[in-house]
Amino acid sequence: MARKKFYVVWNGVRPGIYEQWEECKLQVRNYSNARYKSFESYEEARKAWEGGCAGTPENRGRSALSPRKAAAPGAFIRESLAVDAACSGNPGDMEYRGVHVASGREWFHMGPFRQGTNNVGEFLALVHGLALMKREGIPLPLYSDSRNAILWVQLKKCRTKLERTAVNAPVFDLIERAEKWLRENTYDTQILKWETKAWGEVPADFGRK
Repeated sequence: MARKKFYVVWNGVRPGIYEQWEECKLQVRNYSNARYKSFESYEEARKAWEGGCAGTPENRGRSALSPRKAAAPGAFIRESLAVDAACSGNPGDMEYRGVHVASGREWFHMGPFRQGTNNVGEFLALVHGLALMKREGIPLPLYSDSRNAILWVQLKKCRTKLERTAVNAPVFDLIERAEKWLRENTYDTQILKWETKAWGEVPADFGRK
C-alpha cells in the first residue's frame, strides 16, 4: 500500500497544503513558476509551509528546497472581505465576524460561544465568509491574519486540539457544518493572508489586545 503524502504549494493557483496529488496538480499544472514539494508527514509539510520555502518543481512535486526571500507586500485590496475572531481565555468565550474592508461595514457577527478558541473562530469565520460570498455571488477576495485557519480551510479540516464538552457542543456543531460545507462545495474566492506588520490590524479585528 502506497504511503500517504502531503503536498505543499508555495506558488500556484491556491497556495497551501494538500493531502492528494490530484488536488496539488490542479494548483500547479500550467502555472508559471509553480513551486511545490511532497512530504512524508503532515508535520513536515506544515513546518515547510510556515518556513516560507520554495521548491523547484520536478517529478510530481518532489523538488529540492531553496530559501525564498519574502517580498514586501504591496497595498491590500480594498474591495474585499476581512474576517477575524476573538476569544477571552483559551478556551473561553469565542466570537467571530466579517467586515467589508472598503466601507468598514460588518457583514456578519457570530457568538460569543462558550469554551471556544481563537483558531477555531478564525477557521469558522473563513468558512462563513466563503459560504456567504458563494451564496450571494459576491466576487471579492477574503482576508485572514491566521495562517493556521487558512491552512485548515485548505485541508478542509479543523485541526483543533480542543476537546468537546457539553458546554462547547455548539462550537463543535459549527465545526462539523463548516467541514461538511468545505467537502461538498467548490469556490472561486481567493483567500489571502492579511499582512499585519505592513498594514496594521486586520479590519475585522475586535480591538481587544
